[in-house]
Parts: sequence; C-alpha cells; structure tokens
Amino acid sequence: MPQTTIHIAGGVVRNPLVRLAQPVSLDFQADEHIAIVGPNGAGKSLLVDMITGKYPLRDGELTYDFSPSTTKTVYDNIKYIAFRDTYGAADATYYYQQRWNAHDQEDAPEVHEVLGEVKDEALKQQLFDLFRIEPMLNKKIILLSSGELRKFQLTKTLLTSPRILIMDNPFIGLDAATRQLLFNLLDELTRLSSLQIILVLSMLDDIPSFITHVVPVDHLKVYPKMEREAYLKAFREQDTMESFEALQQRILDYPYENKNYDSEEVVKLNKVSIRYGDRTILKELDWTVMRGQKWALSGENGAGKSTLLSLVCADNPQSYACDISLFGRKRGSGESIWEIKKHIGYVSPEMHRAYLKNLPAIEIVASGLHDSIGLYKRPHAEQMSVCEWWMDIFGIAALKDKPFLQLSSGEQRLALLARAFVKDPELLILDEPLHGLDTYNRRRVKKIIEAFCGRQDKTMIMVTHYENELPGTITDRLYLKRNV
Repeated sequence: MPQTTIHIAGGVVRNPLVRLAQPVSLDFQADEHIAIVGPNGAGKSLLVDMITGKYPLRDGELTYDFSPSTTKTVYDNIKYIAFRDTYGAADATYYYQQRWNAHDQEDAPEVHEVLGEVKDEALKQQLFDLFRIEPMLNKKIILLSSGELRKFQLTKTLLTSPRILIMDNPFIGLDAATRQLLFNLLDELTRLSSLQIILVLSMLDDIPSFITHVVPVDHLKVYPKMEREAYLKAFREQDTMESFEALQQRILDYPYENKNYDSEEVVKLNKVSIRYGDRTILKELDWTVMRGQKWALSGENGAGKSTLLSLVCADNPQSYACDISLFGRKRGSGESIWEIKKHIGYVSPEMHRAYLKNLPAIEIVASGLHDSIGLYKRPHAEQMSVCEWWMDIFGIAALKDKPFLQLSSGEQRLALLARAFVKDPELLILDEPLHGLDTYNRRRVKKIIEAFCGRQDKTMIMVTHYENELPGTITDRLYLKRNV
C-alpha cells in the first residue's frame, strides 16, 4: 500500500476568517510532487496553512506519515518558504530604504550568522556552488538583493533536510541562469532523496516537469488532485486570450494635468559609483534616459539593478554624493526629495516587503499621491475617485475596503501597482512588476503598461528577468554586469 504523507479528510479550520469555502479532503502520496495552483486570491495560502497545521481544525482530520524521517513533528519535517520570508528575524524591524542606509544596518546579522544548522556537508557544498553563496556569507543580510535573498532562503531551508518542502513561487526574482539551476536541483532532489516537493504557483500555465500532480484552487475551493498532463490539457482547452483594447483605450483617454517638467533629459548619471564596504555595486556608470524612452533594465542577481533605481528615486543617501540629474535638475541643487518624487511612480520587491501597513487597500493606493508608506494626509473626494479608477483598471476595485495584509500577495502587488500609477507619473519605474501575478493578471498588467507608455511624454524604466514580460513599447536596453 502506498505511503500517504499528508491526509486531510473533511478539513474545516476553526477560525472563520481563514476558512476555505468547502471542507477539504486531500491525500498526498510519498512518490508525488505537487503543484498547488490558482489565480491571485484563490485561497492557495489558506490551503498551505491547513496542510502545515497553522490553524487548528474545527471539523475533519489531518494526519501525517513522515517516514523514513526519524522525527514526527511538523516543525522538523515540513518547511515552508513563503513570499515574505526574506530577512528572517530582521523582517519585524525592516523598513523601506533600510537597505540603502548604512547607519541602520549595524544591528542586522551577517548571512553566515543566520545560516543555521548544516546536516549534510555534501549538499551544502552543492548549494553553495549552485547559488554562489560563498561571496554572500560575510555580507549583512539586509544588503542582499531580492534575488540573492531567494537563493539564500532556499539554501538555508534545504540544509535542514526537510521531509516535505513547500515553496511559494520559487522561481520569481531569479535571473534566467539561476532559474535553470534551481529547476535542475529540484529535479535532481525529487529523484535522489526522500524529499517531497510542493510548489505554490500563480502562473497556471507553467508547471515544472518534475511535478507529478496538480491541486487547483479557485474561489476558496480546493478541487480534486489531477495528474500534471491532464491539468495542463484542461487549462489549455479553457484558456481564452482576452482582449484588453477597451481597457487600454480608457488609459489612453485619461485626462492630462499638464504638471510635467519640460526637460528632454529625464535621468542623467555621470560616472556614478556605489560601494558598500569593500564591495563595488556600480562602477563609473554613465546613463542618460531621455523623455519618452522606455528602458528595459536587466542583469544577473546582485548586479545592482535595484541599487541603480534607488538612486533615481532618491531613496539612497549615496545619491547626493553622486553626479545625478533628474528632469534636467542636478541632485542637491535645492529641490526636495518630495519635489522629485511627485513625478515618479515606483513599485519594487523592496517596497512590497516593507509595506506592512494594514490599511484598507484604497488607502494604500492613495499613499502613492504623496509617496508615503502609509497614509498621513487625507485625500479629498476627487483624489479618492482617482484611486478607485486606477483600482478598477487593475481589476481590484472590489477589494478597496479590504485590509492590505488580508490580501493575497498577488492582490497586494496589484494594489501597489495602482499606487505607482495613481498620479499619472512622468517617469514610471517598475522593478519586477509582475512578481507573483497569475497568468490572467500578468497579461492584463502588461497591456496596462503598454497603454500607459502610449500616453504623451511618458518615460519608463522596467526591470524583469523574463523577456516575455517586457511590453512591446521598449525602445532601449541597459544590461548591468555583476562586479566580482
């Protein structure tokens, strides 16, 4: 008889706020590797919370068989890497811009201090080589890029030798070469060890080949487990490519407020260098972004993409020691940060990670009007209607009163995107904007970006590790190489 590692029969959690719409019955066999898939807000994380026993059950039963593991506890045997797992214990005190402020990094631990117990030296060496962990070990964990953080979290977790490893969208934020390395590693682990892998995926059409079965989740309902090929066949048959022409026309027709600068140069960096300790991130970089250009910014993890954007957005204190001009005005020539930010719309993984305000979603969007993390200035009715308009554009108008931290990570990302667009910015800076979005929302947001780029005199800089995420409006490219 095959071993059942996880058995749920008629499971209903006690807390109604985190309850799925129907009782859950699900069995995972030891030789299966599972993908839990569904659109943003479908209830995937609620199912994982049930699987891991985070919330006690009111009805039904949940049992485990972790053999051949010698311990029986869920804590020892199931490890879950979620979207927000980044700085570990440092997360509680992490704030936006902390990564760029050296005086606020002193208390942050170094990578080697939070690596934890190593049970398998051979695996450790393999992971260190695979993800280039060695150069990170003596860095403050707060200084890691979002891609480096993902590599470190995967390494740290795999070194605990879990029986079951649950990963939330593990491939996002990784450059193409690292994604392939991670895929190869997971593929190898499924064949060589007793590790069972469960992936939580938002991209419904991209299920890795080492996955054997898929559990679809939608509208807070968990559907029966399917074989991977049967799921993909059913998805392709039902998938319809929706036209977003009407949505794009609404964006193109959006009225202008004519508050733009009149400079032809939007960004100008002259021989800009950024160092942290003995590590050079950017070295004598010259870069000019002209009005109306649409730039794709790329490069491997840790090459300095987010650091570069932090200079442009005036979030990095080192920007004042650099020769930088924005909108034709040299940095430090008397303009305030807020004067600059009025013309910039920005979203990034750093911002998402730091946004821990449990305000209604519409207030998160409204905070973009004044570039605050949280809402400190009450918008007037006309401004709130603008916020609702952009939430409708991004398909989240119905969530306007829902607290931000009760949204799924994909819904949070859509709210932060609406926040970036809400003031119709002259310069739009999108750092991995499609992170964690489902297949439908990726298509929708890409069309929104393309339409926005079609508006008069709009300039854009976009970072992504996926070539197919780039809108067709890209005019220029900058590739950053990692300084070794």
